Amino acid sequence: MTAVALRPYKAADEDAAIALWQRTWARHYPHIDFAERAAWWRERWRQELAPTATITLAEADGRMAGFVTVDPKTGYLDQIVVAPEAWGSDVANMLMAEARRISPKGLDLKVNADNARAIRFYEKQGFVDDGETVSEISGAPVRLMRWRP
Repeated sequence: MTAVALRPYKAADEDAAIALWQRTWARHYPHIDFAERAAWWRERWRQELAPTATITLAEADGRMAGFVTVDPKTGYLDQIVVAPEAWGSDVANMLMAEARRISPKGLDLKVNADNARAIRFYEKQGFVDDGETVSEISGAPVRLMRWRP
């Protein structure tokens, strides 16, 4: 992978961001049909994330390598998505550094309780457990995690 650059999201990036979300989540949960959920995700992206979150993209080799969405008012990190071919690179670290820049007083997130890879990443990034609940979207168990400087 060549050098990675971060840049702000533009509306024209929507299709690529949604395609990356589908592809990445399908790697974690191959039993779920994410193509079937694409319309729901697009609506959520347009109605919930894009209007309130600061969205930053990571690009490498002219392609989207990842993105992060952070609500700067609440410090809620809704999504950090890294293309499977960029796993193990510095893309996730760069996106997390950007999330901390956007919300320097702290970050909160929910992570699926069965996503051990993501939980390990967040713990390495200094996040700590802040309880458990269930996803209001899927009903699956999620862990609440927080980072404070």
